[in-house]
Amino acid sequence: MEVKVGKAKLRLLRGDITEQETDAIVNAANPSLMGGGGVDGAIHRKGGPKILEECKKIRASQWPEGLPTGKAVITSGGNLKARYVIHTVGPIWRGGNSGEPRLLAEAYRNSLALAVSRGLKTVAFPSISTGAYGYPIKEASRVALKTVKDFLEKEDKLDEVVFTLFSQSDLTIYEEAAKELFRV
Repeated sequence: MEVKVGKAKLRLLRGDITEQETDAIVNAANPSLMGGGGVDGAIHRKGGPKILEECKKIRASQWPEGLPTGKAVITSGGNLKARYVIHTVGPIWRGGNSGEPRLLAEAYRNSLALAVSRGLKTVAFPSISTGAYGYPIKEASRVALKTVKDFLEKEDKLDEVVFTLFSQSDLTIYEEAAKELFRV
């Protein structure tokens, strides 16, 4: 599925985010920035040791206590097809009344703002917080798509934002949310 938002294309596809040939891919990181499971582990494994080395430098210089939820930092893409990895920490789902939607929106917004600040034109996102962090994907898809839509309507520096969903069921949920939001 593809829709135009402002000057940019917003695409939804099923695939492996580590294979995306965008300027940057977004990593659903944990606060340590040291890799982990799911998307985070896959990016670190495929991207190689350079990403981890840069993450260690970020921890030492900027975020010694770990990257706070909603914030974003950037490293090179290492061995990935993408030139850069934007690492962001989504919220852990605690029932929905602990600021999760706001924090999830911040993770997407801060990732996009960082991409723009670096002059990047194309960004690929996974579904942040919907794996080990337990955020219900239906709710997360609405927050993610609305946040990206709002950003692209105000900011004209990006050419394309891609949501790369790992499973067909996740893609279907995102497509249903997009149909509601974009009335397509």
